[in-house]
This record gives sequence, C-alpha cells and structure tokens, in this order.
Amino acid sequence: MYLVHFMMIQKIKKLILETGEVFLGEGFGADCETTGEVVFNTGMTGYQELISDPSYCGQMVCMTYPLIGNYGINRDDYESIEPAIKGLIVKEICDLPSNFRSQMGLEEFFTRKNLCGISGIDTRRLTRVIRNKGVVKGKIVNADADENQTVNELINTTFPTDQVASVSTKGNYASPGRGFKVVLVDFGSKNGILRELNHRDCDVIVVSHNITAEDILMINPDGVMLSNGPGDPKDVPQALDMIRGILGKIPIFGICLGHQLIALACGAQTFKLKFGHRGGNHPVLDLKRNKVAITSQNHGYAVDQESLKNTDLEETHIALNDRTNEGVRHKIHPCFSVQYHPEASPGPEDAAYLFDEFIDLMKEFKNVTV
Repeated sequence: MYLVHFMMIQKIKKLILETGEVFLGEGFGADCETTGEVVFNTGMTGYQELISDPSYCGQMVCMTYPLIGNYGINRDDYESIEPAIKGLIVKEICDLPSNFRSQMGLEEFFTRKNLCGISGIDTRRLTRVIRNKGVVKGKIVNADADENQTVNELINTTFPTDQVASVSTKGNYASPGRGFKVVLVDFGSKNGILRELNHRDCDVIVVSHNITAEDILMINPDGVMLSNGPGDPKDVPQALDMIRGILGKIPIFGICLGHQLIALACGAQTFKLKFGHRGGNHPVLDLKRNKVAITSQNHGYAVDQESLKNTDLEETHIALNDRTNEGVRHKIHPCFSVQYHPEASPGPEDAAYLFDEFIDLMKEFKNVTV
C-alpha cells in the first residue's frame, strides 16, 4: 500500500474562550469555524479512539501531550463510525506519521470528516485556564474574527441537551455469540464495550437509549449493560424509569454515564466536576479488593458521595486524585457500575476484570432463579 502524504495548508486561526483568553494558532482539517465546550485530556496516545468516542459529543478537546498524530489513523482503533467531537486543540500536529498500520494522517482524516482543529498554541497555558476557571465554552474562528463579539456570542451560547439522542443508535442490531444474552443500551457506546462482551462470547443486542423496561423484559436477556455517553445524566430522564423497571429482574452493569444513571435511578444525585477526568492514567482504588487500578476516564459529572447514604447503593471505588466516587454496587439487587472505562480504548486494561465479574453475576443470578 502506498501512502499519499497529505500536505497541510496553513490557515491562521484563533481559539477564543468565553472568559476572554485568545490563542493564535494554525488550523488543520476542514477550513471552518466550530464552537464547543473546551476540555483537556492527559493521554499521551489514543487520539484516534478519543476523536471517535461519542462521549466527546459537543466538546473541543485540548491534548496536554505536545505532539499528536505521529502514528496516524488506522482501521482498527475507531470507537464509532462517525466522530461526534467538535474540535481538537494541540501544540504540534505531525503531518508525516510513521506507523505500519497508518492509512492517513490526522490532517487528512479531519478534512475528510469535515472536522476542524487548531495547532501551534500553548496547550499548557490553556490547561491551566481550565483547571483554574473550570470547563469553558470556546470557538475556533478565522484570524480576522472580532474577539469581543465572539466572547459575547459564547457567553450567550446555550448548548443542546440532546447529545445522547444524537449519538445513540437509531435502530437495534445484534452482535451474535453463543454465551449469555446481553442487552447493551447505547447512550453513546464505544466499540470497546461491545468487543469485551463479544470476547466473552456474549450474544449482544444493541438497543437505543430510549428503550423501555417492558421492551427489554420482552427480549428476556441474561444481563443488561448500560453504556457510556455524553452530557449531563439528568438530561436522560426516561432512562431512569427503564432502570427502575428492570432492577432486581435482570443483572445490570453500568459504565460512565450508565453508572451515573444507576445512581440517579436509585435516589442518589450527580454534580458537574470543575474540569472533569479525561485521560488514560487515573488511579482508582477498589475498596473491597484494596487494590489500585490505573484507568481510562472521560467524564464531566460525578456521583455525589453524600447522597449515596440515603440509598441502597454502597460505594465500591474512589478516585485517588480527588477522592470522588468511581463505583457503586446495589446492596440488594444484582447491579453494579463504575465511573471509569474498564474496556480502556485507549488506556490500560487493569480493570477489564469487571466484565468477568459481570459474567459471574449473570451466572449467579441464573442459578438462583432456575
């Protein structure tokens, strides 16, 4: 296979934040403007998985690692077919990747997908702004854009609350296996979750975010997986009725947004973090095992630990960086969840054992109910 070098055409762009900061850089990808919530990710690698992760819907991601794109884009590392990210912000973009799997560079991929990014800015300074002021709205604009006008537009910008609906599957589909039948509720699911279930020979049916408890019970699965997804969990109220309708009737495993939805359905509360957890290097303590796992994370909301005290949920995991909640288990029913991503993609696979625990939970429940 011959790889064509897709030359970057430098386009002077500016990243303007609602707080007034302006960063001058060079645009890459599509020659367009884009607005989103500006967040940062601490991963050194995994940019392809990040770009194609539906949980980043509506967000522009600042990569703290300075060089991005050096191993290109390949066919195997997609987490969804169509990216939902609004933009990428990097210090330096590599325009000539070196990797035997590479099919194209980041510049070409962004151009083909009509995505825009900005390079050549001080990403350390931008990360400090977000850490100090919290997540902010931002816009990548042409160099001649009026800065004051853009700031005023951003201040008055309200982002949509239907991100889950925009990234969830529009129709149910199956990924066959010969093992346990699992319904995967797609709130913006990554392919990595499906891969882990298929690796354990699960017979998976992927369904849309708005499925009802009655429809799930009609399928009669051995277990239900609640996926990751973007946005505020309180923007998906219909999912809470679904969870309450299957709780105690089918084993449930929730990841990220699925974790937050389980907490809300059981009476706990969630809140927005100042700047969120995003990266592949977050230490989490498993309170029962008394072991630490290095985890992949991508979330801007967390479960309020104090609110768990009035529920049937017990805390099972905590983040060691800020002591926030990272996992719960139901005291009565077969249901557990984690805030981080045990499927990794990208990141370490320390927590993949949780999928095995889900298999064990389905086995135990089946033996009890037979």
